[in-house]
Amino acid sequence: MNEDIKTHYNYQEVIQWLQTKGKVLYGNHFTIHETDYTIVYKLIAYFLQDEATCFQYGINLNKGILLSGPIGSGKTSLVTLMKYLAKTDHKFAIKSCRDISFEFIQDGYEVIHRYSKGKLYQAESRNYCFDDLGTENNLKYFGNECNVMAEILLSRYDLFISKKLKTHITTNLSASEIENNYGNRVRSRLRELCNLIAFDNNIKDKRK
Repeated sequence: MNEDIKTHYNYQEVIQWLQTKGKVLYGNHFTIHETDYTIVYKLIAYFLQDEATCFQYGINLNKGILLSGPIGSGKTSLVTLMKYLAKTDHKFAIKSCRDISFEFIQDGYEVIHRYSKGKLYQAESRNYCFDDLGTENNLKYFGNECNVMAEILLSRYDLFISKKLKTHITTNLSASEIENNYGNRVRSRLRELCNLIAFDNNIKDKRK
């Protein structure tokens, strides 16, 4: 971390705490690699709402986070740990995009409503992290094909504009792949919806 950044948080202590929490959740093999510290510092700053550090990193606290990186870089593990740092007003639920696609097969278009405006007839809009964007497929419900996540993200954008609702995303897709999968409207809105925090593409798969 840049020593010129003035903050009242001890980031090394926070990382040690996250590492301990990670071992509880994932086993004793879990570790936060020093090569990932810059990514982790940015995530810590955002979820602790550390304005000074976020300003130095160019992170907008009004937006969500789009955490991008190769398969096995640790995106899901890190976002899961960030749930324990998020302050009350910024708590979020994590939902796998694949699970959402399976829900669509079961429940149809109500699923789009569920992850945007809340369940039908109930005001349940909430902050979400959509995990592994790109692992779901376009699915059919009674013969009608739907790009479920594209529709959800467009609805989430509207909620961001009207209610400042946060949306976080993890993905191994590049910007051009996002556009190919979800269209240029989604790609354009994601720029406004999320801060991009990206692992180096050459990072090794930590699952090996």
